[in-house]
Amino acid sequence: MIDITHKSNTLREATAQAIVKVSQPETISAIKNKTVPKGDVFAMSKAAGLLGVKKTPDLLPDCHPLPIEYTGIDFEINDLEITILCTIKTIYKTGVEVEAMHGASVVALNMYDMLKPIDKGVEIHHIKLMHKKGGKSDFKDRFRKDITAAVIVCSDTIADGQKEDKAGLAIKKKLEECEVVVSDYVVIPDEKEVIQQKAQQYKDSGIDLIIFTGGTGLSMRDVTPEALIPLIDRRISGIEETVRSYGQNRTPYAMLSRSVAGTYGNSLLLALPGSTIGASESMDAIFPPLLHIFRIFKGARHDS
Repeated sequence: MIDITHKSNTLREATAQAIVKVSQPETISAIKNKTVPKGDVFAMSKAAGLLGVKKTPDLLPDCHPLPIEYTGIDFEINDLEITILCTIKTIYKTGVEVEAMHGASVVALNMYDMLKPIDKGVEIHHIKLMHKKGGKSDFKDRFRKDITAAVIVCSDTIADGQKEDKAGLAIKKKLEECEVVVSDYVVIPDEKEVIQQKAQQYKDSGIDLIIFTGGTGLSMRDVTPEALIPLIDRRISGIEETVRSYGQNRTPYAMLSRSVAGTYGNSLLLALPGSTIGASESMDAIFPPLLHIFRIFKGARHDS
């Protein structure tokens, strides 16, 4: 089973279709008039579909169990064809396409089973996904493809060559996955003045994202927030809260981190944890949805 622990919950929705084709008009009449010997075809098939949706992870070994928060099953009769639409919604880390297709399939199979005593020519056609939404692809920024970033590692030991940087490289990797160009990558010591000078250096350089990693803890040398907060024009508490909330679900120590986010001139400035896991998880928490901010900077509406 694929690891989805790094993902965040989002609204997921999928609609799948199946078509049941009968061979004679009398079958359609029996369905409408509820005279099929095995009972009400639509009602019983809908019930079977609801059970099928819930049982999907029990039958498909690589399918994640998830909370099904809405299932809608609709029927449309067109001549000798009955179109089944199965819509699933949930707020979870993975999509519901398979659940929707399984639900539509089970509805169609139940209809076949109920109709075969009166119609030997019943067929099932066109089981397919019609629509899906939610997840990373829905929140990927499409307004700009030229976003640039600078990654600054704040660490005395790394600056002195006593330790190898991994957190900064993890941040670079995530940025590149999100099609952000990393224009600069540097290592500096945990010195308040040096941190401020480096931030000021990027302010008018055209860099969109200025990301510091390290120095957000509570030791005496952790001064990155103290250095950057006076420079920030507007704090973005939602980003800070998301980073900590995401981390807290994975380690009880995330609440001790002091991540910072805010606007700095025409740039977005971030201060993230210096541990490799902390930096990586922080990036997972806020990217790529965070890139929407650059559409806002250009005057786009929040719902666009």
